Amino acid sequence: MTVDASKTLAPIVATQFGSNMGAWYDATIPGISAAVAATGSHVVRWPGGSLSDLYHWSNHTTCGGAYVNPNSTFDNFMNDVVIPNNDEVAITVNYGSNAACTGGGDPSEAAAWVAHVVAKGYNVHYWTVGNEEYGSWEYDLHAAKNDPTTYAKAVGTATSGGYYQLMKAQDPTAKIGVLVEDNASWDNIVLKNAQFDFVELHEYLQAPGAESDSYLLTKAPAALTSAINTLRSELVAAGKSASTPIMMGEFNSVYTNPGKQSLSIVNGLYTGMAFGEMLNDGVVVNTWFMAIGAGCNGGGDSATVAAGLYGWQNFGSYGQVSDGWSAGGCATSSQAIPFGTVLPSGYAEQLAARFALPGNSMLSTSVNSSLANVRAYGASQASGYSVMLFNLDENNGVTVTVGVANTSRASFTASTVTYGKAQYDDSQKGTWTAPVSQSLGSVSAPVSVTLPPWSMTVLTLQ
Repeated sequence: MTVDASKTLAPIVATQFGSNMGAWYDATIPGISAAVAATGSHVVRWPGGSLSDLYHWSNHTTCGGAYVNPNSTFDNFMNDVVIPNNDEVAITVNYGSNAACTGGGDPSEAAAWVAHVVAKGYNVHYWTVGNEEYGSWEYDLHAAKNDPTTYAKAVGTATSGGYYQLMKAQDPTAKIGVLVEDNASWDNIVLKNAQFDFVELHEYLQAPGAESDSYLLTKAPAALTSAINTLRSELVAAGKSASTPIMMGEFNSVYTNPGKQSLSIVNGLYTGMAFGEMLNDGVVVNTWFMAIGAGCNGGGDSATVAAGLYGWQNFGSYGQVSDGWSAGGCATSSQAIPFGTVLPSGYAEQLAARFALPGNSMLSTSVNSSLANVRAYGASQASGYSVMLFNLDENNGVTVTVGVANTSRASFTASTVTYGKAQYDDSQKGTWTAPVSQSLGSVSAPVSVTLPPWSMTVLTLQ
Protein backbone atom coordinates (compact mmCIF):
# COMPACT_ATOMS: atom_id res chain seq x y z
CA MET A 1 0.00 0.00 0.00
CA THR A 2 1.13 3.55 -0.70
CA VAL A 3 0.61 6.96 0.88
CA ASP A 4 0.94 9.77 -1.68
CA ALA A 5 2.60 12.73 0.03
CA SER A 6 1.67 15.02 -2.86
CA LYS A 7 -2.10 14.45 -2.71
CA THR A 8 -3.74 16.24 0.20
CA LEU A 9 -7.34 15.33 0.96
CA ALA A 10 -8.30 17.53 3.90
CA PRO A 11 -6.77 19.44 6.83
CA ILE A 12 -6.77 17.87 10.30
CA VAL A 13 -8.22 19.91 13.17
CA ALA A 14 -8.65 19.14 16.87
CA THR A 15 -12.46 19.15 16.78
CA GLN A 16 -12.47 16.10 14.52
CA PHE A 17 -12.09 13.96 17.63
CA GLY A 18 -14.88 14.19 20.16
CA SER A 19 -17.57 12.45 22.17
CA ASN A 20 -20.92 13.15 23.81
CA MET A 21 -21.82 13.54 27.47
CA GLY A 22 -25.17 14.07 29.14
CA ALA A 23 -26.39 16.27 31.98
CA TRP A 24 -27.94 13.17 33.55
CA TYR A 25 -24.48 11.92 34.56
CA ASP A 26 -22.56 13.39 37.51
CA ALA A 27 -19.88 15.61 35.98
CA THR A 28 -18.18 16.13 39.35
CA ILE A 29 -17.15 12.51 39.95
CA PRO A 30 -13.39 12.35 40.66
CA GLY A 31 -11.54 11.04 37.62
CA ILE A 32 -14.19 12.09 35.11
CA SER A 33 -11.93 14.45 33.13
CA ALA A 34 -9.25 11.75 32.89
CA ALA A 35 -11.85 9.28 31.64
CA VAL A 36 -12.90 11.63 28.85
CA ALA A 37 -9.26 12.41 27.99
CA ALA A 38 -8.58 8.67 27.64
CA THR A 39 -10.82 8.59 24.55
CA GLY A 40 -8.58 11.06 22.70
CA SER A 41 -11.44 13.56 22.50
CA HIS A 42 -10.78 17.27 22.06
CA VAL A 43 -14.42 18.35 21.91
CA VAL A 44 -17.46 17.27 23.96
CA ARG A 45 -21.07 17.64 22.81
CA TRP A 46 -23.50 18.56 25.62
CA PRO A 47 -26.06 18.44 27.31
CA GLY A 48 -26.96 15.16 25.62
CA GLY A 49 -29.11 14.16 22.68
CA SER A 50 -32.87 14.32 23.20
CA LEU A 51 -32.44 15.78 26.68
CA SER A 52 -31.34 19.01 24.99
CA ASP A 53 -34.92 19.81 23.96
CA LEU A 54 -36.18 19.48 27.53
CA TYR A 55 -33.23 21.08 29.34
CA HIS A 56 -33.08 24.64 30.66
CA TRP A 57 -29.50 25.52 31.36
CA SER A 58 -29.77 28.59 33.61
CA ASN A 59 -31.75 26.91 36.41
CA HIS A 60 -30.75 23.30 35.58
CA THR A 61 -34.33 22.08 35.18
CA THR A 62 -36.20 20.06 32.56
CA CYS A 63 -39.64 19.64 31.10
CA GLY A 64 -41.53 16.37 30.99
CA GLY A 65 -39.99 14.99 34.17
CA ALA A 66 -36.64 14.25 32.52
CA TYR A 67 -33.79 13.57 34.94
CA VAL A 68 -30.66 15.68 35.28
CA ASN A 69 -28.01 15.02 37.87
CA PRO A 70 -28.12 17.86 40.44
CA ASN A 71 -24.32 18.17 40.30
CA SER A 72 -24.14 18.47 36.52
CA THR A 73 -24.85 22.14 36.06
CA PHE A 74 -23.29 23.72 33.00
CA ASP A 75 -20.63 25.51 35.04
CA ASN A 76 -19.73 22.33 36.93
CA PHE A 77 -19.47 20.45 33.65
CA MET A 78 -17.13 23.11 32.27
CA ASN A 79 -14.98 23.31 35.40
CA ASP A 80 -14.77 19.58 36.18
CA VAL A 81 -14.67 18.00 32.72
CA VAL A 82 -13.82 20.48 29.99
CA ILE A 83 -11.38 23.00 31.42
CA PRO A 84 -9.00 20.41 32.98
CA ASN A 85 -8.62 18.84 29.51
CA ASN A 86 -8.51 22.16 27.63
CA ASP A 87 -11.32 20.81 25.45
CA GLU A 88 -13.91 22.59 23.36
CA VAL A 89 -17.67 22.14 23.77
CA ALA A 90 -20.39 21.80 21.15
CA ILE A 91 -23.74 22.73 22.68
CA THR A 92 -27.23 21.75 21.56
CA VAL A 93 -29.65 24.49 22.57
CA ASN A 94 -33.29 23.86 23.46
CA TYR A 95 -35.64 24.09 20.47
CA GLY A 96 -38.35 21.85 21.89
CA SER A 97 -39.57 23.72 24.97
CA ASN A 98 -39.65 27.08 26.73
CA ALA A 99 -38.81 27.48 30.41
CA ALA A 100 -42.49 27.27 31.43
CA CYS A 101 -42.89 24.04 29.41
CA THR A 102 -45.92 25.56 27.68
CA GLY A 103 -44.58 26.02 24.16
CA GLY A 104 -41.63 25.70 21.82
CA GLY A 105 -38.09 26.76 22.61
CA ASP A 106 -37.21 30.39 23.33
CA PRO A 107 -34.33 31.85 21.28
CA SER A 108 -33.71 34.36 24.08
CA GLU A 109 -32.83 31.49 26.42
CA ALA A 110 -30.25 30.24 23.91
CA ALA A 111 -28.87 33.77 23.45
CA ALA A 112 -28.46 34.15 27.20
CA TRP A 113 -26.44 30.91 27.20
CA VAL A 114 -24.13 32.36 24.57
CA ALA A 115 -23.76 35.55 26.62
CA HIS A 116 -22.88 33.47 29.70
CA VAL A 117 -20.20 31.59 27.76
CA VAL A 118 -18.69 34.88 26.57
CA ALA A 119 -18.71 36.35 30.08
CA LYS A 120 -17.00 33.26 31.49
CA GLY A 121 -14.50 32.97 28.64
CA TYR A 122 -15.45 29.35 28.01
CA ASN A 123 -14.18 27.52 24.93
CA VAL A 124 -17.52 27.07 23.13
CA HIS A 125 -17.99 27.94 19.48
CA TYR A 126 -20.41 25.38 17.99
CA TRP A 127 -24.10 25.76 18.81
CA THR A 128 -26.79 23.58 17.20
CA VAL A 129 -30.48 24.46 17.39
CA GLY A 130 -32.28 21.38 18.72
CA ASN A 131 -31.68 17.66 18.50
CA GLU A 132 -33.18 15.40 15.80
CA GLU A 133 -36.27 17.59 15.49
CA TYR A 134 -37.14 15.81 12.26
CA GLY A 135 -38.19 12.77 14.33
CA SER A 136 -41.50 12.14 16.09
CA TRP A 137 -39.54 10.78 19.06
CA GLU A 138 -38.17 14.25 19.80
CA TYR A 139 -39.81 16.52 22.40
CA ASP A 140 -41.40 19.49 20.64
CA LEU A 141 -44.04 21.83 22.07
CA HIS A 142 -44.42 23.95 18.93
CA ALA A 143 -47.92 24.00 17.45
CA ALA A 144 -46.56 22.23 14.38
CA LYS A 145 -44.40 19.49 15.85
CA ASN A 146 -41.24 18.16 14.21
CA ASP A 147 -41.99 20.35 11.21
CA PRO A 148 -39.18 21.61 8.91
CA THR A 149 -40.91 24.89 8.00
CA THR A 150 -41.54 25.75 11.66
CA TYR A 151 -37.98 24.80 12.52
CA ALA A 152 -36.42 26.86 9.73
CA LYS A 153 -38.50 29.91 10.68
CA ALA A 154 -37.48 29.56 14.34
CA VAL A 155 -33.80 29.33 13.45
CA GLY A 156 -34.32 32.40 11.30
CA THR A 157 -31.84 34.60 9.51
CA ALA A 158 -29.45 37.42 10.39
CA THR A 159 -32.40 39.84 10.58
CA SER A 160 -35.44 37.77 11.55
CA GLY A 161 -35.09 37.70 15.33
CA GLY A 162 -34.75 33.92 15.54
CA TYR A 163 -32.04 31.80 17.13
CA TYR A 164 -29.45 32.79 14.56
CA GLN A 165 -29.77 36.54 14.98
CA LEU A 166 -30.12 36.59 18.76
CA MET A 167 -27.23 34.20 19.40
CA LYS A 168 -24.93 35.97 16.94
CA ALA A 169 -25.71 39.26 18.66
CA GLN A 170 -24.10 37.87 21.81
CA ASP A 171 -21.07 36.44 20.03
CA PRO A 172 -20.48 37.23 16.34
CA THR A 173 -17.84 34.45 16.24
CA ALA A 174 -20.31 31.79 17.39
CA LYS A 175 -21.08 29.12 14.78
CA ILE A 176 -24.80 28.35 14.61
CA GLY A 177 -25.82 24.98 13.19
CA VAL A 178 -29.02 23.39 11.92
CA LEU A 179 -30.15 19.78 11.97
CA VAL A 180 -30.15 17.68 8.82
CA GLU A 181 -31.35 14.15 8.35
CA ASP A 182 -29.89 12.92 5.06
CA ASN A 183 -33.55 13.06 3.99
CA ALA A 184 -34.76 15.54 1.36
CA SER A 185 -38.22 16.06 2.89
CA TRP A 186 -36.64 17.77 5.91
CA ASP A 187 -33.30 18.91 4.58
CA ASN A 188 -34.46 20.80 1.49
CA ILE A 189 -36.81 23.06 3.46
CA VAL A 190 -34.36 23.75 6.27
CA LEU A 191 -31.34 24.32 4.03
CA LYS A 192 -33.24 26.74 1.77
CA ASN A 193 -34.99 28.78 4.46
CA ALA A 194 -32.77 28.97 7.56
CA GLN A 195 -29.48 30.79 7.95
CA PHE A 196 -26.67 28.73 9.43
CA ASP A 197 -22.90 28.36 9.65
CA PHE A 198 -22.76 24.56 9.68
CA VAL A 199 -25.04 21.53 9.49
CA GLU A 200 -25.27 18.69 12.01
CA LEU A 201 -25.87 15.10 10.93
CA HIS A 202 -26.39 11.93 13.02
CA GLU A 203 -25.69 8.46 11.64
CA TYR A 204 -26.46 5.07 13.18
CA LEU A 205 -26.22 2.50 10.42
CA GLN A 206 -27.83 -0.51 12.12
CA ALA A 207 -31.19 -1.25 13.72
CA PRO A 208 -31.40 -3.12 17.03
CA GLY A 209 -31.85 -6.85 16.54
CA ALA A 210 -30.42 -6.60 13.02
CA GLU A 211 -26.75 -6.06 13.86
CA SER A 212 -24.18 -7.73 11.64
CA ASP A 213 -20.45 -7.91 12.30
CA SER A 214 -19.76 -8.35 8.59
CA TYR A 215 -21.83 -5.29 7.63
CA LEU A 216 -20.29 -3.07 10.29
CA LEU A 217 -16.75 -3.96 9.22
CA THR A 218 -17.09 -4.08 5.45
CA LYS A 219 -19.96 -1.82 4.37
CA ALA A 220 -20.78 0.65 7.14
CA PRO A 221 -17.69 2.89 6.69
CA ALA A 222 -18.52 3.47 3.01
CA ALA A 223 -22.17 4.05 3.91
CA LEU A 224 -21.04 6.81 6.28
CA THR A 225 -19.14 8.55 3.48
CA SER A 226 -22.12 8.08 1.14
CA ALA A 227 -24.38 9.89 3.63
CA ILE A 228 -21.92 12.77 3.82
CA ASN A 229 -21.75 13.01 0.02
CA THR A 230 -25.56 13.00 -0.20
CA LEU A 231 -25.70 15.85 2.29
CA ARG A 232 -23.23 17.87 0.26
CA SER A 233 -25.39 17.32 -2.83
CA GLU A 234 -28.40 18.59 -0.90
CA LEU A 235 -26.47 21.70 0.13
CA VAL A 236 -25.66 22.47 -3.48
CA ALA A 237 -29.28 21.88 -4.54
CA ALA A 238 -30.36 24.38 -1.87
CA GLY A 239 -27.97 27.00 -3.23
CA LYS A 240 -25.38 26.55 -0.48
CA SER A 241 -21.70 25.73 -0.82
CA ALA A 242 -20.66 22.09 -0.94
CA SER A 243 -17.87 23.11 1.44
CA THR A 244 -20.33 24.14 4.16
CA PRO A 245 -18.90 22.73 7.42
CA ILE A 246 -20.45 19.48 8.63
CA MET A 247 -20.67 18.27 12.20
CA MET A 248 -21.26 14.56 12.83
CA GLY A 249 -22.97 15.14 16.17
CA GLU A 250 -23.79 11.50 16.93
CA PHE A 251 -22.59 8.26 15.41
CA ASN A 252 -22.31 4.70 16.64
CA SER A 253 -23.19 1.23 15.49
CA VAL A 254 -26.92 0.90 16.35
CA TYR A 255 -29.53 3.61 16.90
CA THR A 256 -30.98 2.22 20.14
CA ASN A 257 -30.81 -0.74 22.52
CA PRO A 258 -27.08 -1.48 22.08
CA GLY A 259 -26.11 -5.11 22.59
CA LYS A 260 -22.88 -7.10 22.86
CA GLN A 261 -21.53 -5.82 19.52
CA SER A 262 -21.29 -2.30 20.99
CA LEU A 263 -18.60 -3.45 23.43
CA SER A 264 -16.72 -5.81 21.11
CA ILE A 265 -13.62 -5.42 18.99
CA VAL A 266 -15.95 -5.20 15.96
CA ASN A 267 -17.41 -1.89 17.09
CA GLY A 268 -13.92 -0.78 18.04
CA LEU A 269 -12.66 -1.36 14.49
CA TYR A 270 -15.73 0.38 13.07
CA THR A 271 -15.06 3.36 15.34
CA GLY A 272 -11.54 3.71 13.97
CA MET A 273 -12.64 3.38 10.34
CA ALA A 274 -15.51 5.83 10.89
CA PHE A 275 -13.05 8.46 12.11
CA GLY A 276 -10.80 7.66 9.16
CA GLU A 277 -13.66 8.16 6.70
CA MET A 278 -14.71 11.46 8.20
CA LEU A 279 -11.13 12.71 8.31
CA ASN A 280 -10.81 11.93 4.59
CA ASP A 281 -14.20 13.57 3.99
CA GLY A 282 -13.20 16.77 5.79
CA VAL A 283 -15.99 16.63 8.40
CA VAL A 284 -14.87 19.31 10.86
CA VAL A 285 -16.55 18.13 14.10
CA ASN A 286 -17.09 14.47 15.01
CA THR A 287 -18.54 13.49 18.38
CA TRP A 288 -19.00 9.75 19.00
CA PHE A 289 -22.02 8.76 21.07
CA MET A 290 -20.80 8.66 23.84
CA ALA A 291 -17.76 9.07 26.12
CA ILE A 292 -18.97 8.10 29.59
CA GLY A 293 -22.28 8.06 31.40
CA ALA A 294 -24.14 5.83 28.95
CA GLY A 295 -24.81 3.12 31.52
CA CYS A 296 -25.23 -0.47 30.39
CA ASN A 297 -28.05 -2.17 28.55
CA GLY A 298 -29.04 -5.72 29.44
CA GLY A 299 -31.63 -6.06 26.68
CA GLY A 300 -29.47 -5.55 23.64
CA ASP A 301 -29.54 -7.89 20.69
CA SER A 302 -32.01 -10.72 20.63
CA ALA A 303 -30.56 -14.11 21.56
CA THR A 304 -30.71 -15.18 17.92
CA VAL A 305 -28.77 -12.19 16.66
CA ALA A 306 -26.34 -12.20 19.57
CA ALA A 307 -25.41 -15.79 18.81
CA GLY A 308 -24.00 -14.61 15.48
CA LEU A 309 -22.07 -11.67 16.92
CA TYR A 310 -18.54 -11.82 18.28
CA GLY A 311 -17.93 -10.80 21.87
CA TRP A 312 -17.63 -11.83 25.49
CA GLN A 313 -20.18 -9.54 27.17
CA ASN A 314 -23.84 -10.36 27.74
CA PHE A 315 -24.86 -6.70 27.72
CA GLY A 316 -24.13 -3.56 25.74
CA SER A 317 -23.39 0.15 26.10
CA TYR A 318 -22.75 3.23 24.00
CA GLY A 319 -19.94 4.21 26.39
CA GLN A 320 -16.28 4.47 25.41
CA VAL A 321 -15.26 4.35 29.07
CA SER A 322 -17.04 2.41 31.81
CA ASP A 323 -18.98 4.48 34.32
CA GLY A 324 -18.72 1.64 36.87
CA TRP A 325 -21.28 -0.92 35.71
CA SER A 326 -21.83 -3.62 38.29
CA ALA A 327 -24.08 -6.49 39.21
CA GLY A 328 -26.51 -3.85 40.47
CA GLY A 329 -26.89 -2.72 36.88
CA CYS A 330 -27.15 -5.11 33.96
CA ALA A 331 -23.73 -6.71 34.08
CA THR A 332 -23.25 -9.88 36.10
CA SER A 333 -20.80 -9.65 38.97
CA SER A 334 -18.24 -11.61 36.97
CA GLN A 335 -18.47 -9.08 34.12
CA ALA A 336 -18.58 -5.86 36.13
CA ILE A 337 -16.33 -3.23 34.55
CA PRO A 338 -14.64 -0.77 36.96
CA PHE A 339 -15.09 2.97 36.54
CA GLY A 340 -12.62 4.50 34.09
CA THR A 341 -11.95 1.29 32.15
CA VAL A 342 -11.38 2.18 28.49
CA LEU A 343 -13.47 0.03 26.13
CA PRO A 344 -12.82 -0.88 22.46
CA SER A 345 -14.49 2.18 20.92
CA GLY A 346 -12.56 4.37 23.36
CA TYR A 347 -9.23 2.79 22.46
CA ALA A 348 -10.08 3.12 18.77
CA GLU A 349 -10.67 6.87 18.99
CA GLN A 350 -7.56 7.19 21.15
CA LEU A 351 -5.46 5.55 18.41
CA ALA A 352 -7.13 7.55 15.63
CA ALA A 353 -6.31 10.75 17.53
CA ARG A 354 -2.66 9.65 17.69
CA PHE A 355 -2.72 9.00 13.96
CA ALA A 356 -4.19 12.37 12.91
CA LEU A 357 -2.63 15.29 14.75
CA PRO A 358 -4.10 18.81 14.36
CA GLY A 359 -2.21 21.00 11.93
CA ASN A 360 -1.38 18.14 9.57
CA SER A 361 -3.31 16.84 6.54
CA MET A 362 -4.99 13.67 5.37
CA LEU A 363 -3.24 12.15 2.35
CA SER A 364 -4.46 9.98 -0.50
CA THR A 365 -3.75 6.32 0.26
CA SER A 366 -4.09 3.30 -2.03
CA VAL A 367 -4.19 -0.39 -1.10
CA ASN A 368 -3.29 -3.16 -3.51
CA SER A 369 -6.35 -5.11 -4.60
CA SER A 370 -4.76 -8.33 -3.35
CA LEU A 371 -5.18 -7.04 0.23
CA ALA A 372 -8.94 -7.52 0.29
CA ASN A 373 -9.18 -7.40 4.08
CA VAL A 374 -6.94 -4.38 4.62
CA ARG A 375 -8.16 -0.77 4.97
CA ALA A 376 -5.78 2.16 5.29
CA TYR A 377 -5.77 5.93 5.89
CA GLY A 378 -2.71 8.15 5.57
CA ALA A 379 -1.68 11.53 6.98
CA SER A 380 1.24 13.84 7.26
CA GLN A 381 2.67 14.13 10.75
CA ALA A 382 5.21 16.89 11.37
CA SER A 383 8.17 16.13 9.08
CA GLY A 384 7.01 12.55 8.56
CA TYR A 385 3.88 10.50 8.05
CA SER A 386 1.41 8.26 9.83
CA VAL A 387 -0.76 5.43 8.55
CA MET A 388 -3.84 3.92 10.19
CA LEU A 389 -4.23 0.29 9.12
CA PHE A 390 -7.04 -2.20 9.67
CA ASN A 391 -6.96 -5.96 9.22
CA LEU A 392 -10.58 -7.13 8.84
CA ASP A 393 -9.72 -10.84 8.77
CA GLU A 394 -10.95 -12.38 12.01
CA ASN A 395 -8.57 -15.34 12.02
CA ASN A 396 -5.43 -14.48 10.06
CA GLY A 397 -2.69 -11.89 10.34
CA VAL A 398 -1.27 -10.23 7.25
CA THR A 399 2.06 -8.56 6.48
CA VAL A 400 1.85 -5.40 4.39
CA THR A 401 4.50 -3.13 2.91
CA VAL A 402 3.86 0.57 3.38
CA GLY A 403 5.47 3.00 0.97
CA VAL A 404 5.39 6.79 0.69
CA ALA A 405 5.29 8.25 -2.81
CA ASN A 406 6.48 11.71 -3.80
CA THR A 407 8.67 12.35 -0.80
CA SER A 408 12.38 13.06 -0.54
CA ARG A 409 12.60 10.98 2.63
CA ALA A 410 14.28 7.57 2.21
CA SER A 411 14.47 6.50 5.87
CA PHE A 412 12.45 7.00 9.01
CA THR A 413 12.29 6.19 12.68
CA ALA A 414 9.26 3.94 12.87
CA SER A 415 6.91 2.79 15.60
CA THR A 416 3.52 1.11 15.84
CA VAL A 417 0.66 0.95 18.30
CA THR A 418 -1.92 -1.82 17.88
CA TYR A 419 -5.30 -2.65 19.35
CA GLY A 420 -7.13 -5.73 18.20
CA LYS A 421 -8.89 -8.99 18.88
CA ALA A 422 -6.00 -10.32 20.95
CA GLN A 423 -6.29 -7.43 23.42
CA TYR A 424 -10.09 -7.43 23.45
CA ASP A 425 -10.26 -11.19 24.06
CA ASP A 426 -8.68 -10.67 27.47
CA SER A 427 -12.02 -9.20 28.54
CA GLN A 428 -13.38 -12.76 28.58
CA LYS A 429 -11.39 -13.07 31.82
CA GLY A 430 -12.29 -9.59 33.07
CA THR A 431 -9.12 -7.83 31.86
CA TRP A 432 -9.40 -4.90 29.45
CA THR A 433 -5.94 -4.79 27.90
CA ALA A 434 -4.56 -1.54 26.49
CA PRO A 435 -3.05 -1.12 22.99
CA VAL A 436 0.43 -2.51 22.46
CA SER A 437 3.28 -0.26 21.30
CA GLN A 438 6.42 -1.32 19.46
CA SER A 439 9.50 0.54 18.24
CA LEU A 440 10.74 -0.53 14.81
CA GLY A 441 13.86 1.62 14.97
CA SER A 442 15.42 3.16 11.87
CA VAL A 443 13.85 1.80 8.68
CA SER A 444 13.95 2.42 4.96
CA ALA A 445 10.73 2.76 2.97
CA PRO A 446 8.78 0.73 2.08
CA VAL A 447 8.24 -0.59 5.59
CA SER A 448 6.90 -4.07 6.38
CA VAL A 449 4.25 -4.23 9.10
CA THR A 450 2.40 -7.30 10.37
CA LEU A 451 -1.25 -6.69 11.19
CA PRO A 452 -2.77 -9.19 13.67
CA PRO A 453 -6.26 -10.62 13.08
CA TRP A 454 -9.09 -8.09 13.52
CA SER A 455 -6.81 -5.25 14.46
CA MET A 456 -6.18 -1.52 14.17
CA THR A 457 -2.56 -0.39 13.88
CA VAL A 458 -1.11 3.13 13.71
CA LEU A 459 2.29 3.25 12.03
CA THR A 460 4.29 6.42 12.62
CA LEU A 461 7.22 7.33 10.34
CA GLN A 462 9.34 10.21 11.65
